[in-house]
Amino acid sequence: MTTGSDFHRDRRVLVLGGTGFVGTHMVEALLAAGARVRITVHRRPPIVTDPRVETVQADLTDVDQAVAAMDGIQDVYHCAGAVSAAGVTVHDPMGPIADNVVLTARVLQAAWRAEVDRIQVFSSSTAYPATEHPVHEDELWDGPVHPVYFGYGWMRRYIERMAEFLAERSKTKVALVRPTAIYGPHDNFDPKTSHVIPALIRRALDREAPFVVWGSGEEMRDFLHVKDMIAGCLLMMEKHATCEPVNIGLGTVVTIRDVVQAILAAADYADADVQYDASKPTTIPRRLVDVGRARAVLGFQPTYDLATGLKDTVDWYRATLAG
Repeated sequence: MTTGSDFHRDRRVLVLGGTGFVGTHMVEALLAAGARVRITVHRRPPIVTDPRVETVQADLTDVDQAVAAMDGIQDVYHCAGAVSAAGVTVHDPMGPIADNVVLTARVLQAAWRAEVDRIQVFSSSTAYPATEHPVHEDELWDGPVHPVYFGYGWMRRYIERMAEFLAERSKTKVALVRPTAIYGPHDNFDPKTSHVIPALIRRALDREAPFVVWGSGEEMRDFLHVKDMIAGCLLMMEKHATCEPVNIGLGTVVTIRDVVQAILAAADYADADVQYDASKPTTIPRRLVDVGRARAVLGFQPTYDLATGLKDTVDWYRATLAG
């Protein structure tokens, strides 16, 4: 989906983490919307090589470098940070938490000092307490974070509090996004650190046998294609930079078993010998989010259903990374 407005045209924007999975899609969407795009580069080279993109080398944990990167910028999209997969959190549980807290604190400090107009900050649905119903934005503090997400969920809650502090004490407006599980082209397909969907896609195309899946297969999730999430982010920056959080998700849930079957079908491996191993690390058994606010306030409507989105991702992997 597109925003259908000219809000982003000619705005001077900075995408932090513009060489990563989410940042790459953000850059592409902002270019398509007519924005004047700058990205920060740290360790990885950019995927988008469009000459309209300005690149700035910066270590965002150094606040002076972050402020310099924001010079002359109106809108900042904070897509930088460490991600956590089930295997990563088992072997290095503090790593992603410490990295994200320090990084985001410096980014928010820099946004304040640079006096940018708006900044978009990602929270996460992992910050919610466990519920049996689709969880609403206002229920964040109705209970503790689920034990499986203890570190990561509380980290996201703290990042939200830091963002609120910025919004209340400075002139910078904050767009606070709580996405569900994101997947799509340019995702991390590393066998040691990837999330469930890219891991399953890589292994399906490798014809792994037996095809072992961590967990029971009955875990329920809301999976959203990255391009839909990015469209929601642009709408947030335009329409709802109020620091009021908004869930951005598909609005429907599926089981991991359903995801496995859809990926195997897209990979032409429907006859795989699938075995579920409930003894291995997994995450919360059930996560549903209420997306009513996104629809009402933003007019957000995803364009990819799960089958279409998974096929798009499998086809991209085949064309780009396979072999």
